Amino acid sequence: MNLNLTGKRALVTGSSAGLGEATAKLLAAEGATIVVHGRDENRTEKVAREIREGGGTAGAVVGDLADDRAAADVARAATADGPVDILVNNAGFYRHLSWAEATPEEWRDTYNVNVVSGVRMIQHLVPAMRERGWGRVVTIGGGLASQPMNTHPQYNATLAARHNLAVSLARELKGTGVTSNIVSPGAILVEATKDLVIGIAPARGWGRTWDEIQPNAVQALIPNDQERFGEPDEIAAAVAYLCSDYAQYVSGATIRVDGGLIRSAF
Repeated sequence: MNLNLTGKRALVTGSSAGLGEATAKLLAAEGATIVVHGRDENRTEKVAREIREGGGTAGAVVGDLADDRAAADVARAATADGPVDILVNNAGFYRHLSWAEATPEEWRDTYNVNVVSGVRMIQHLVPAMRERGWGRVVTIGGGLASQPMNTHPQYNATLAARHNLAVSLARELKGTGVTSNIVSPGAILVEATKDLVIGIAPARGWGRTWDEIQPNAVQALIPNDQERFGEPDEIAAAVAYLCSDYAQYVSGATIRVDGGLIRSAF
Protein backbone atom coordinates (compact mmCIF):
# COMPACT_ATOMS: atom_id res chain seq x y z
CA MET A 1 0.00 0.00 0.00
CA ASN A 2 1.42 3.36 -1.04
CA LEU A 3 0.64 5.95 1.62
CA ASN A 4 1.54 8.78 -0.78
CA LEU A 5 3.77 10.64 1.68
CA THR A 6 6.51 11.44 -0.81
CA GLY A 7 6.96 15.19 -0.89
CA LYS A 8 5.38 15.68 2.55
CA ARG A 9 7.41 17.16 5.37
CA ALA A 10 6.84 15.80 8.89
CA LEU A 11 7.93 17.10 12.28
CA VAL A 12 7.82 14.38 14.92
CA THR A 13 8.36 15.87 18.35
CA GLY A 14 10.30 13.82 20.87
CA SER A 15 11.66 11.57 18.12
CA SER A 16 15.18 11.05 19.42
CA ALA A 17 14.08 7.74 21.00
CA GLY A 18 11.15 5.42 21.64
CA LEU A 19 7.81 5.82 19.88
CA GLY A 20 8.87 9.06 18.25
CA GLU A 21 11.97 7.49 16.75
CA ALA A 22 9.98 4.55 15.38
CA THR A 23 7.41 6.93 13.91
CA ALA A 24 10.02 9.16 12.28
CA LYS A 25 11.75 6.17 10.70
CA LEU A 26 8.54 4.65 9.35
CA LEU A 27 7.31 7.95 7.89
CA ALA A 28 10.72 8.34 6.26
CA ALA A 29 10.46 4.85 4.79
CA GLU A 30 7.10 5.90 3.32
CA GLY A 31 8.78 8.81 1.55
CA ALA A 32 8.23 11.75 3.88
CA THR A 33 10.99 14.22 4.66
CA ILE A 34 11.49 14.08 8.41
CA VAL A 35 12.40 16.71 10.96
CA VAL A 36 13.67 14.78 13.98
CA HIS A 37 13.21 16.67 17.24
CA GLY A 38 14.67 16.16 20.67
CA ARG A 39 16.36 17.93 23.56
CA ASP A 40 19.65 16.04 23.37
CA GLU A 41 21.66 17.04 20.31
CA ASN A 42 23.67 13.83 19.98
CA ARG A 43 20.66 11.52 20.21
CA THR A 44 18.58 13.67 17.88
CA GLU A 45 21.31 13.90 15.25
CA LYS A 46 21.89 10.14 15.54
CA VAL A 47 18.29 9.34 14.56
CA ALA A 48 18.40 11.77 11.64
CA ARG A 49 21.68 10.26 10.46
CA GLU A 50 20.27 6.73 10.66
CA ILE A 51 17.31 7.79 8.53
CA ARG A 52 19.64 9.24 5.91
CA GLU A 53 21.84 6.15 5.99
CA GLY A 54 18.72 4.09 5.34
CA GLY A 55 17.97 6.08 2.20
CA GLY A 56 15.55 8.57 3.71
CA THR A 57 15.63 12.35 4.01
CA ALA A 58 15.92 13.88 7.47
CA GLY A 59 17.25 16.81 9.42
CA ALA A 60 17.41 17.46 13.14
CA VAL A 61 16.23 20.27 15.38
CA VAL A 62 16.90 20.58 19.10
CA GLY A 63 14.86 22.55 21.59
CA ASP A 64 12.71 22.49 24.72
CA LEU A 65 9.06 22.75 23.67
CA ALA A 66 8.08 23.62 27.25
CA ASP A 67 9.56 27.09 26.72
CA ASP A 68 7.76 29.63 24.51
CA ARG A 69 10.86 31.04 22.86
CA ALA A 70 12.56 27.68 22.35
CA ALA A 71 9.38 26.22 20.85
CA ALA A 72 9.18 29.11 18.41
CA ASP A 73 12.81 28.47 17.45
CA VAL A 74 12.02 24.79 16.84
CA ALA A 75 9.11 25.74 14.58
CA ARG A 76 11.28 28.16 12.59
CA ALA A 77 14.04 25.59 12.20
CA ALA A 78 11.56 22.89 11.17
CA THR A 79 10.18 25.08 8.38
CA ALA A 80 13.50 26.55 7.24
CA ASP A 81 13.69 24.21 4.23
CA GLY A 82 9.98 23.99 3.52
CA PRO A 83 6.56 23.95 5.16
CA VAL A 84 5.59 21.25 7.63
CA ASP A 85 2.66 19.19 6.31
CA ILE A 86 2.52 16.67 9.16
CA LEU A 87 2.86 17.38 12.88
CA VAL A 88 3.13 14.41 15.22
CA ASN A 89 2.80 15.66 18.79
CA ASN A 90 4.62 12.89 20.60
CA ALA A 91 6.91 14.66 23.09
CA GLY A 92 6.02 14.14 26.72
CA PHE A 93 7.20 12.76 30.03
CA TYR A 94 6.06 11.50 33.40
CA ARG A 95 7.43 10.36 36.70
CA HIS A 96 6.08 7.42 38.72
CA LEU A 97 4.55 9.32 41.63
CA SER A 98 1.73 8.69 44.05
CA TRP A 99 -1.02 11.20 44.79
CA ALA A 100 0.93 12.22 47.90
CA GLU A 101 4.17 12.67 45.96
CA ALA A 102 2.75 14.55 42.96
CA THR A 103 2.97 18.14 44.16
CA PRO A 104 1.10 21.03 42.52
CA GLU A 105 4.42 22.07 40.97
CA GLU A 106 4.78 18.60 39.45
CA TRP A 107 1.27 18.86 38.04
CA ARG A 108 2.08 22.24 36.47
CA ASP A 109 5.36 21.02 34.96
CA THR A 110 3.78 17.86 33.56
CA TYR A 111 0.87 19.81 32.06
CA ASN A 112 3.22 22.31 30.47
CA VAL A 113 5.37 19.63 28.87
CA ASN A 114 2.62 17.20 27.87
CA VAL A 115 -0.17 19.58 26.88
CA VAL A 116 0.94 23.17 26.35
CA SER A 117 4.02 22.12 24.37
CA GLY A 118 1.75 20.46 21.82
CA VAL A 119 -0.48 23.53 21.73
CA ARG A 120 2.57 25.68 20.99
CA MET A 121 3.48 23.57 17.96
CA ILE A 122 -0.11 23.50 16.73
CA GLN A 123 -0.34 27.27 16.89
CA HIS A 124 2.97 27.70 15.10
CA LEU A 125 2.44 25.17 12.31
CA VAL A 126 -1.24 24.47 11.68
CA PRO A 127 -2.23 27.91 10.29
CA ALA A 128 0.03 27.36 7.28
CA MET A 129 -1.43 23.86 6.75
CA ARG A 130 -4.85 25.46 6.75
CA GLU A 131 -3.82 27.99 4.13
CA ARG A 132 -2.46 25.24 1.88
CA GLY A 133 -5.59 23.11 2.30
CA TRP A 134 -3.80 19.95 3.44
CA GLY A 135 -2.28 18.81 6.70
CA ARG A 136 -2.17 16.16 9.36
CA VAL A 137 -1.92 16.56 13.12
CA VAL A 138 -1.53 13.32 15.07
CA THR A 139 -1.41 13.47 18.85
CA ILE A 140 0.01 10.54 20.79
CA GLY A 141 -2.32 9.91 23.70
CA GLY A 142 -2.80 6.81 25.81
CA GLY A 143 -5.27 4.45 27.41
CA LEU A 144 -4.76 6.13 30.77
CA ALA A 145 -6.74 9.08 29.39
CA SER A 146 -9.94 7.06 29.73
CA GLN A 147 -8.89 4.33 32.17
CA PRO A 148 -6.60 6.07 34.68
CA MET A 149 -4.54 4.34 37.32
CA ASN A 150 -4.24 5.46 40.93
CA THR A 151 -0.53 6.20 40.36
CA HIS A 152 1.07 9.13 38.47
CA PRO A 153 -2.27 11.03 38.43
CA GLN A 154 -0.60 14.11 36.97
CA TYR A 155 0.27 12.10 33.85
CA ASN A 156 -3.14 10.42 33.52
CA ALA A 157 -4.80 13.83 33.51
CA THR A 158 -2.51 15.24 30.83
CA LEU A 159 -3.30 12.32 28.52
CA ALA A 160 -7.01 13.11 28.88
CA ALA A 161 -6.23 16.72 27.99
CA ARG A 162 -4.26 15.64 24.92
CA HIS A 163 -7.20 13.58 23.68
CA ASN A 164 -9.61 16.43 24.32
CA LEU A 165 -7.55 19.12 22.58
CA ALA A 166 -7.03 16.92 19.51
CA VAL A 167 -10.78 16.48 19.06
CA SER A 168 -11.40 20.19 19.65
CA LEU A 169 -8.79 20.95 16.98
CA ALA A 170 -10.55 18.60 14.54
CA ARG A 171 -13.76 20.59 14.99
CA GLU A 172 -11.86 23.84 14.47
CA LEU A 173 -10.37 22.51 11.22
CA LYS A 174 -13.71 21.58 9.68
CA GLY A 175 -13.65 21.91 5.89
CA THR A 176 -9.97 22.89 5.67
CA GLY A 177 -8.40 19.65 4.40
CA VAL A 178 -6.45 19.37 7.66
CA THR A 179 -7.26 16.53 10.06
CA SER A 180 -6.53 16.01 13.75
CA ASN A 181 -6.53 12.56 15.33
CA ILE A 182 -5.21 10.62 18.30
CA VAL A 183 -3.22 7.40 18.42
CA SER A 184 -3.69 5.86 21.85
CA PRO A 185 -1.02 3.29 22.74
CA GLY A 186 -1.22 0.68 25.42
CA ALA A 187 1.94 -0.48 27.19
CA ILE A 188 4.62 -0.32 24.54
CA LEU A 189 7.97 -2.02 24.93
CA VAL A 190 10.36 0.89 24.64
CA GLU A 191 13.73 0.52 26.31
CA ALA A 192 12.71 2.35 29.49
CA THR A 193 9.62 0.16 29.94
CA LYS A 194 11.58 -3.06 29.51
CA ASP A 195 14.24 -1.88 31.97
CA LEU A 196 11.56 -0.99 34.53
CA VAL A 197 9.78 -4.34 34.22
CA ILE A 198 13.01 -6.33 34.41
CA GLY A 199 14.06 -4.31 37.45
CA ILE A 200 10.94 -5.07 39.49
CA ALA A 201 10.44 -8.64 38.23
CA PRO A 202 12.55 -10.58 40.79
CA ALA A 203 10.83 -9.02 43.80
CA ARG A 204 7.41 -9.85 42.31
CA GLY A 205 8.26 -13.41 41.40
CA TRP A 206 7.89 -12.89 37.66
CA GLY A 207 11.10 -14.71 36.77
CA ARG A 208 14.55 -13.70 35.62
CA THR A 209 14.62 -14.13 31.84
CA TRP A 210 12.45 -12.02 29.54
CA ASP A 211 10.59 -15.10 28.30
CA GLU A 212 9.59 -15.79 31.91
CA ILE A 213 8.98 -12.17 32.86
CA GLN A 214 6.81 -10.92 29.99
CA PRO A 215 3.69 -13.12 30.43
CA ASN A 216 3.69 -12.59 34.19
CA ALA A 217 4.20 -8.84 33.88
CA VAL A 218 1.45 -8.58 31.28
CA GLN A 219 -0.99 -10.50 33.46
CA ALA A 220 -0.18 -8.41 36.52
CA LEU A 221 0.08 -4.97 34.93
CA ILE A 222 -1.59 -4.80 31.53
CA PRO A 223 -3.90 -7.78 30.87
CA ASN A 224 -4.84 -7.58 27.20
CA ASP A 225 -6.21 -9.82 24.46
CA GLN A 226 -2.85 -10.20 22.71
CA GLU A 227 -1.11 -11.17 25.98
CA ARG A 228 2.02 -9.13 25.32
CA PHE A 229 3.49 -5.66 25.26
CA GLY A 230 3.13 -3.66 22.08
CA GLU A 231 6.04 -2.69 19.84
CA PRO A 232 6.95 0.88 18.82
CA ASP A 233 6.53 0.05 15.12
CA GLU A 234 2.89 -0.85 15.78
CA ILE A 235 2.22 2.67 17.01
CA ALA A 236 4.19 4.13 14.11
CA ALA A 237 2.04 2.19 11.64
CA ALA A 238 -1.15 3.73 13.03
CA VAL A 239 0.37 7.21 12.81
CA ALA A 240 1.45 6.58 9.21
CA TYR A 241 -2.06 5.53 8.24
CA LEU A 242 -3.56 8.70 9.74
CA CYS A 243 -1.02 10.79 7.83
CA SER A 244 -1.95 9.21 4.52
CA ASP A 245 -4.60 10.02 1.92
CA TYR A 246 -6.40 6.85 3.01
CA ALA A 247 -7.37 8.62 6.23
CA GLN A 248 -8.76 11.80 4.67
CA TYR A 249 -12.21 10.95 6.05
CA VAL A 250 -10.87 10.30 9.57
CA SER A 251 -10.79 13.30 11.89
CA GLY A 252 -11.37 13.69 15.61
CA ALA A 253 -10.87 9.95 16.03
CA THR A 254 -9.00 7.94 18.63
CA ILE A 255 -7.19 4.93 17.20
CA ARG A 256 -6.42 2.56 20.07
CA VAL A 257 -3.35 0.38 19.59
CA ASP A 258 -3.31 -1.47 22.89
CA GLY A 259 -3.99 -5.15 22.24
CA GLY A 260 -7.44 -4.81 23.82
CA LEU A 261 -6.18 -3.38 27.11
CA ILE A 262 -8.95 -0.77 27.25
CA ARG A 263 -12.19 -2.67 27.73
CA SER A 264 -14.65 0.00 26.62
CA ALA A 265 -16.52 -0.39 23.32
CA PHE A 266 -16.24 3.37 22.70
